[in-house]
Amino acid sequence: MRVSKKMKIGVPAEIKNNEFRVGLVPAGVRELVRHGHAVFVESDAGAGIGYDNAAYAAAGATLLGTAAEVFAVAEMIIKVKEPQAVERKMLRAAQTLFTYLHLAPDLAQTQDLINSGATCIAYETVTDALGRLPLLAPMSEVAGRMSIQAGAMCMEKVHGGRGILLGGVPGVEQGKVLILGGGVVGQNAAQIAVGMGAQVTIVDRSLDVLRRLDNQFGNRIQTLYSTHDAIQASSMLADLIIGAVLIPGAAAPKLITAEMVREMRTGTVLVDVAIDQGGCFETSRATTHAEPTYIVDGVVHYCVANMPGGVARTSAAALNNATLPYVLALAEQGPKQALLANAHLLNGLNVCAGRVTNEYVAQAHGMAFMSGKDALAA
Repeated sequence: MRVSKKMKIGVPAEIKNNEFRVGLVPAGVRELVRHGHAVFVESDAGAGIGYDNAAYAAAGATLLGTAAEVFAVAEMIIKVKEPQAVERKMLRAAQTLFTYLHLAPDLAQTQDLINSGATCIAYETVTDALGRLPLLAPMSEVAGRMSIQAGAMCMEKVHGGRGILLGGVPGVEQGKVLILGGGVVGQNAAQIAVGMGAQVTIVDRSLDVLRRLDNQFGNRIQTLYSTHDAIQASSMLADLIIGAVLIPGAAAPKLITAEMVREMRTGTVLVDVAIDQGGCFETSRATTHAEPTYIVDGVVHYCVANMPGGVARTSAAALNNATLPYVLALAEQGPKQALLANAHLLNGLNVCAGRVTNEYVAQAHGMAFMSGKDALAA
């Protein structure tokens, strides 16, 4: 079902620390314009990754000078990262927000989105027919690969690590990598770690996942079923630990306790890819690309909350490839009809009409839950 009137779509510049990705690249703008929609892009929104204003104008976008102008005119806002406090104040009822939200560990954002009355759809909880997370997957692929890259750097003595080369050299033992979680992040982390010659162990609570990883990597990795004992024993031997666990929409479980951190060897490196969902290490706190690490009990923590932003051009293109079909559906059908017509897109609805429509978010904050369908009807 196509809506007769065109939709006004807004793309503000990202303002989170060192975030250069952009909600729509020029190719995506062109597709929307070809379908009859109007796209308003904040000036220089893509400049940090080589998409200048001329490229957006050539694609058919209208350039606006400020984010306030974009929010004022747009019926649907397309972003990358969760709206910051100043952006949340510009949201209004009857407006649709489509971006990563990660609400479970973020009460302030959740409350602001409720108060806005806007329809807020989170990339990270949209599903597909196989139960996967198609809009999280591209960034999980990037973050998984980057986690080894970042971890290997942190293992250098000058960055607080033990001074170990991940792949070793002939006659010297390789570094030991422990990956907690065998999903998209864990699989991609393993691919890079194995390629660099590291000793890799992956822990997961799904035997099917462990079998898949064993089929993919064979004897190049060690797979372990996830128990507290397995994690504790493996973490004491590891030089680099990657936190790659995910419960869609929910806060990440704390698999590495503060006590475990205290018992680790000085210079061990922890990379918490789950930090957007609160982190899976008890000692984790979000960091930025400007100041990516800190040390607790001699253990280096890398907890950058927008890790894929470090390779922003690759990440923006990959994200746009995944989100564009959904953006088109929301624009063509209108948000309400698009959500009701697609149960997988409806799973992405986190806040609507002042109600929380994701059970995990409601549980995390002790709030009332309303189904997406009921909230849309309201």
